Amino acid sequence: MKNKNVLRMAVLSMLVALGVVISPILRVEGMCPMAHLINIVCSVFLGPWYSLLCATLIGIIRMALMGIPPLALTGAVFGAFLSGVFYRLSKGKILFAVLGEVIGTGIVGAIVSYPVMTFLWGKEGLSWMFYVPSFIAGTLIGGSIAYVFLRKLTDNGMLTRMQGMLGSPCYTDGSSVVSTAITIAAFGAIAFVVIEVLMMIFSLTDPIWSFIAYGSLGVFAAAAVIYYAVKRLGGAKTVDKSE
Repeated sequence: MKNKNVLRMAVLSMLVALGVVISPILRVEGMCPMAHLINIVCSVFLGPWYSLLCATLIGIIRMALMGIPPLALTGAVFGAFLSGVFYRLSKGKILFAVLGEVIGTGIVGAIVSYPVMTFLWGKEGLSWMFYVPSFIAGTLIGGSIAYVFLRKLTDNGMLTRMQGMLGSPCYTDGSSVVSTAITIAAFGAIAFVVIEVLMMIFSLTDPIWSFIAYGSLGVFAAAAVIYYAVKRLGGAKTVDKSE
């Protein structure tokens, strides 16, 4: 038990350090995708309370050393906790861990950020929904990366082994071929939303961006159909050989 506690502290420290280092990547005010990646990974590895602590420590360090506004906390702590809660309540569904981050940060954290930035930070011209688009875009980007990473760990059995070593609850994420195909198609919708939000934030008016946004829907939809067909065809061949 003592060794597991030491290992948890070591993993938590590594995630905090990694979060501080990679958080500037793709960052603009109100959108920090890599922070959401760390939140979800920590939630799955260690649970909601450790994830909350991890997000809090990263936020404090970023505010102290990098001059980041309180968004470093309001845009992380709620999603970190809900990600872990949703993951546990769903009995180990990675998609629910991502959903918890999107709801916790993209909605709750974004709304809480308004009074914090207005009354404590003195920023003017904001509204209750001001940060919602950029926060949701950030969580969708980071959440997509986290999903692919954790899905790979699940498929090769590493995630369960790591959770066992850390003393965390272990689950079997028995996602079906249909649900996985739907998830792949959902990434197209995520890409569409992210590109549309970025177009709004950076005033991107070139028609090529709209083409890319809608093209993402088609590419991921086609990928989902191909995945489903290949998996079903492969399963059918396996059954034929066994007969």
